[in-house]
Amino acid sequence: MSIAGSIFLQSVNFIDAAYIVAFALMIYGMMGLTGPRTAVRGNRIAALGMAIAVAATLARHGVFDTTTSIWLIILGLAIGTVIGVPAARRVKMTAMPQMVAIFNGVGGGAVALISWVEFRHGFSDTASWPLRVEIFELFGAIIGSISFWGSVVAFGKLQEIFPGRPIKLPGLSQTVLNFLLAVIAIAAAIIIGFGTHSQMLFVLGILLAAAVLGLMIVFPIGGADMPVVISLLNACTGLSAAATGVALSNPVMIVAGMIVGASGTILTNLMAKAMNRSVPSIIAGGFGGTVAAPAGGGAEHSGTVRSTSAQDVAIQLNYASQVVIAPGYGMAVAQAQHAVRELEIELEKRGVTVQFAIHPVAGRMPGHMNVLLAEADVPYDALKEMDEINPEFPRTDVTLVIGANDVTNPAANEDPSSPIYGMPILEVDKSAAVVVLKRSMASGFAGIDNPLFYDPKTTMLFGDAKASVTEVVSELQDL
Repeated sequence: MSIAGSIFLQSVNFIDAAYIVAFALMIYGMMGLTGPRTAVRGNRIAALGMAIAVAATLARHGVFDTTTSIWLIILGLAIGTVIGVPAARRVKMTAMPQMVAIFNGVGGGAVALISWVEFRHGFSDTASWPLRVEIFELFGAIIGSISFWGSVVAFGKLQEIFPGRPIKLPGLSQTVLNFLLAVIAIAAAIIIGFGTHSQMLFVLGILLAAAVLGLMIVFPIGGADMPVVISLLNACTGLSAAATGVALSNPVMIVAGMIVGASGTILTNLMAKAMNRSVPSIIAGGFGGTVAAPAGGGAEHSGTVRSTSAQDVAIQLNYASQVVIAPGYGMAVAQAQHAVRELEIELEKRGVTVQFAIHPVAGRMPGHMNVLLAEADVPYDALKEMDEINPEFPRTDVTLVIGANDVTNPAANEDPSSPIYGMPILEVDKSAAVVVLKRSMASGFAGIDNPLFYDPKTTMLFGDAKASVTEVVSELQDL
């Protein structure tokens, strides 16, 4: 590269202008994520903004002047592309939550590694290592490490490598253990701030304590609560990136990290409210620990389960005026979203109003059902959030519950002894008739029984959700 070109690329005005363009594109792209129709375009615009920001950062540090640095960067990009692109293309929609968890964890791990490398660089020249940098680097290392190891556990639970039930250490208070680990990490950071000849040893102590803390925070959480955990860890990754950005005086990391941290925090709060939990209880450990009760927990049920057939369901739907479909993780497992879309089209041909009831934590990550249904071209206007759809159930002739167990469990409203008592749910039991599509009478991911199945107005259509819905559509077409 010519000297003039190198000077131009490293000029403050050019880099600042590139950063402004990058921020504008990232924020504009994120605005497109508010709806399925604009989400793909928004992703591409935000990706372009990030590419510009990366290029500007490399130019700012004169990376393009050294052939060795360029080839190392190209090698890193190549390795990441070879791993990331095939993984993203081949992942099934049912496995999207765990991919989001592990990708988020990789971000937190990257921040922790950056903090480690930068600290080693500064340690070799203590005169150029101001206290401000020390504070933010160590904060980034702690939070990034927690995010990485916590995300590894979340991935393992969603992938069923680890048991979905809460895992706790016997004979030891989880809250006390987490508090002690946090104290160790913070104390080591304070000692480094005051100065010590064993700084690198204390940095390793910080990373180790934060790693164990990340594991101990997530292991006691039940698998049914993973949507909240993913949101919380996402916020942690953003905050750690922003802190490291302050330490490195990198505006890209500051802005992107704060956006991710703020959005993740808001989403965590929304998810926690939807599960009737408190965010502090997540940090304390044991969040969701009471949810994974044995099947049949709560009130005893002496009712009878009524089985039905696809033909009877088709007749019910054919004479209905309004039908609500409540999807859950069972729909995702069966990949039934396209069959559900066919059912919606067939009903609308008959003048039936069809709406979709979307619970905030249906599935295993925030927005899981929205993504699945958008993939099947279900109109976005037909997707109704819990607060919007609940008043519609008393006016609904038939509600189809497709693989949604815990988010439709009326025990949350009626049974004070139930582990999920007080959790806002889809009030499908207020419909004139309910048809539940399930493979068996097994409990949902929270591990508790659902009295909805024994309600006299409820019938069960057993079998694979995709095959069942396809058969119902076929029966409708024959009427």
